[in-house]
Amino acid sequence: MGLRDRLDVGYPQLVLVALTVVTVVGLVLAASTSSVAFGSYNDAWDGASELREQAQAVGADSEIVRNTDRYANSSPEGTVAVVLSPESGYGPRETDRLRSFVRNGGTLLVAEDFGQHTNPLLEAVGAQARVTGQLLRDEQYNHQSTALPIARNVSNATLMTGVDGLTLNHGSPVSPNGATALASTSDVAYVDADRDGELGDGEDIGTKPVATSEAVGDGRVLVVGDPSLFINAMVERSGNQAFVRSVFGAHERVLLDYSHAGGLPPLSVALLVVRDAPLLQILLGALGIGAIALFMRRPGIVGRLTDRVGRAEESSLTARPEALAAFVRERHPDWDDERTERVIQGIMARRDE
Repeated sequence: MGLRDRLDVGYPQLVLVALTVVTVVGLVLAASTSSVAFGSYNDAWDGASELREQAQAVGADSEIVRNTDRYANSSPEGTVAVVLSPESGYGPRETDRLRSFVRNGGTLLVAEDFGQHTNPLLEAVGAQARVTGQLLRDEQYNHQSTALPIARNVSNATLMTGVDGLTLNHGSPVSPNGATALASTSDVAYVDADRDGELGDGEDIGTKPVATSEAVGDGRVLVVGDPSLFINAMVERSGNQAFVRSVFGAHERVLLDYSHAGGLPPLSVALLVVRDAPLLQILLGALGIGAIALFMRRPGIVGRLTDRVGRAEESSLTARPEALAAFVRERHPDWDDERTERVIQGIMARRDE
């Protein structure tokens, strides 16, 4: 007896089950992943899912932040928050939370290239450094392209220990304005003002800071002129990885701030909502206990339902002998006519009792 006979299902049913499984798996994957650039759930080259693994590699706990309220509930000491090219501006109450976080001992790392919302955030938290929003190129020290300059001039700051350089991907200079430059380009790098890919007359050439550090209150603000330094395809570069691990390794907790970034996957949002809502956790726990209790009683419940369905099906079949005969022959094509007729007569006799 084959599997199909034991399960008593036909090929259409098997195809339906297979399609259902594929659909459900696809929906789960779609609901738990993201294609948003810099996204923590985006495993593609332009995602930043690797950041959580980098935190884990140095023994730091990582957490996705959807709302700046989380800053008020986190201990600033030993915590670094990461903001990658926010897509919208932080409001006054939000910047108050970030400013309080930094001034009370937290570290804020902000990475930007050409966005419009980062400098206002830096100003609001009390930092002096600013991202210029200009495109950097280097024809001599780069990784495969002049738009991927390697900032090889690294300071002797503790955070830069083991970092031989930072590789940018269409990055921008950072104006320190009194902050300490952690990494700078070579002296032949230039600002591509017209973005034509070539050094033109009047374009600024010379070393440019691309990462800075400054104290703000009891905390610190780090500014990097390229959020792409943290994407999956770039964080694998040795200098970039060493920098990320150095920053994360100096802290116990890493808050990945996506409060003003692209949308998170629905399933991930649901999990984060449950995590932040104790009452919802209690409700879901109660529902889970109820489901387990129902499962424990399942044999009796399912048995009664099966009996009802069985009686209804039997009544429908026995009301039409020709339908009953077709049903029996379909279920048992290996039976001979005599056996089939005998079974049909038995069922009909049972109906007449």
